[in-house]
Amino acid sequence: MKSKRALFAVPYVGWLALFVVAPIVMVVIYAFSTAGGGFTLENFARMGTYATVFTRSFWLALLATLICLLIGYPVAYFISREGPRFQRVAMMLVMLPMWMNFLLRTYSWMSILENTGLLNRLFQSIGLIGLVNRIFGTSYDYFPMINTQGAVVLGMVYNYLPFMILPIYSVIEKMDGSLLEAARDLGANGAGVFRKVILPLSLPGVLSGVTMVFVPAVSTFAISRLLGGGTQMMLGDLIEQQFLGGAYNPHLGAAIALVMMVIVVVCMVVMNHFGEGEEQAVML
Repeated sequence: MKSKRALFAVPYVGWLALFVVAPIVMVVIYAFSTAGGGFTLENFARMGTYATVFTRSFWLALLATLICLLIGYPVAYFISREGPRFQRVAMMLVMLPMWMNFLLRTYSWMSILENTGLLNRLFQSIGLIGLVNRIFGTSYDYFPMINTQGAVVLGMVYNYLPFMILPIYSVIEKMDGSLLEAARDLGANGAGVFRKVILPLSLPGVLSGVTMVFVPAVSTFAISRLLGGGTQMMLGDLIEQQFLGGAYNPHLGAAIALVMMVIVVVCMVVMNHFGEGEEQAVML
């Protein structure tokens, strides 16, 4: 019987080995080898020249994650406190942008933020640009919004915000209402209930959301290329450049990818460990 069950796992194991394990092994081999096939650590030594890209990538990813958390938690909490019908409609609206292609969503923001885009035309029509010029003595014809770090962060927040809302909403919505009633019976006001009961119990959802936003944000390349205009290079752009661009060096690209994977895995392990500790503390 067990042997028959094991047969059902063969396709999954084969898929896992082919599409997960094999690419990682290839990245490791390329990272520690030269073009001639010899062993080297030179690929890792050369990454120091791209310290600015590493710093920018992690800073923008952390900023986007923080903004998603500041927006996503109140939204998730508000939705979870409403009735079932409202929750269904609200969650559909949260997930609605995800039904559209990722690149199309990013291209739409390009048309909004461009120098002759929707926002700048709106600001010109209401006289906001002229008002700013008179107050500050500037001579703007438009507000420069595209090809900036702000545009990249905005694109990441827009694309990854649902990944923050969904796990937090799921945790809060399933929270035992009797715990909240018990806290109120013991004299806690609304702020006290939130601080001592809701927030600690929702931390697993918060940490899941942080992980689901930070990991793709730190490795993104389409958003930084389209909204950053190539002036805000991030790790994803750098890796793509090493494999497909004019600076073709797959061994250096593999080394960068390997370091990024290690850093992301360490961050995930730390956050998961922290989440388990918080959950045990609440249970105690």
